[in-house]
Amino acid sequence: MVQYDPLSCLPSSAELPDSDDTPVDNELQNLIPNLLQAILALAWSDRTDWFFGIDMGIYYAPSQPPIVPDGFLSLGVDRFVDEEERLSYVLWEEDGVAPVLTLEVVAKTYGGEYEQKKFDYAQLGILYYVIYVPSRRYRRKRLPLEVYRLVDGQYVLQPNDRVWHPEIGLAIGRDRGTYCGRTREWLYWFDQEGNRLLTPEELAMREGQRADRLAARLRSLGIDPDEI
Repeated sequence: MVQYDPLSCLPSSAELPDSDDTPVDNELQNLIPNLLQAILALAWSDRTDWFFGIDMGIYYAPSQPPIVPDGFLSLGVDRFVDEEERLSYVLWEEDGVAPVLTLEVVAKTYGGEYEQKKFDYAQLGILYYVIYVPSRRYRRKRLPLEVYRLVDGQYVLQPNDRVWHPEIGLAIGRDRGTYCGRTREWLYWFDQEGNRLLTPEELAMREGQRADRLAARLRSLGIDPDEI
């Protein structure tokens, strides 16, 4: 008897567009999720059960166009697919695992972040929806950072703008720092005690300072660190 596999009839990620080809109107729409991804890659370097997508299409039905968040985090999926990179995030190739968190960075061109996208992400069952307005000129009556949690199919705005996500084991929040040479407010990950996770640049700087202190200590003892 021939076994029918319905998944074999669905298009693969290689056959689907990898985004909606909509250009960003502010480089922060890429830099902010890139920073969050880089911090996770450092903090979770020993884990392979997560994936952070940036400006990547999420396909939930073969006949529908993808939803393309500025950033999203999925847990319980392979970080790497063999030696290939994901072209898109296709739910029927990910065992139906929807992202646990999506991020939208609001820029000058309004993209329905507070209406249509809230509905779309709720329909997909995405547990957390984060909306960040990086520029004061666009904030107007909006909060700089809004974090919503899905409760009974509806998004509920969480109190405060640094929200602990027990399913992720981290919080997301705002802080001032330097990334790619720009000193400004960014989004960062925080641990349960409220400590901000280091960026790769900050870790490299800390290690460099530690090495300089060690070298100075050795020189004070009459030891040339270059000879060790």
